[in-house]
Amino acid sequence: MDTIATFDEVVELARLRAPLYVRHSAGPGPDAEHPALDIEAEVALPGLPASGLTPEPWWTRPDEDWVARRLCSCLDHVEQRGPDSDERLWLLTGVVVGSGPSHEPLIGAVEALGWVGPEALETAAEVYRTRFHGSGLSEPKPA
Repeated sequence: MDTIATFDEVVELARLRAPLYVRHSAGPGPDAEHPALDIEAEVALPGLPASGLTPEPWWTRPDEDWVARRLCSCLDHVEQRGPDSDERLWLLTGVVVGSGPSHEPLIGAVEALGWVGPEALETAAEVYRTRFHGSGLSEPKPA
């Protein structure tokens, strides 16, 4: 699978390929081999849990802010798994087939678009750090 190298490329995909989602996992191949599972209830999910990367219609800030916030939120989940995890962020599109146990969309008819590259993630973290209060990545901006 190709890598989407820059943050600007990710934002452009979010604009052009709506609906666009981001997922953290070992990738589409392993996901196809092992269907998603609600671990707590031991129930197979009808699609892959993902986070929406296309800005919502009510979002009045720049698209870059939305995308940076969502990427950083997903990256937090990857980092919590630890350095031995093979999980990475990747972009996908498809059809919402339900909602997961944490109210996340479950995506079916998945089309994998690419891995999110390290440079894109670094830029996303910088955008998030500089534009959001209470991000945990920097001191809040003065009012």
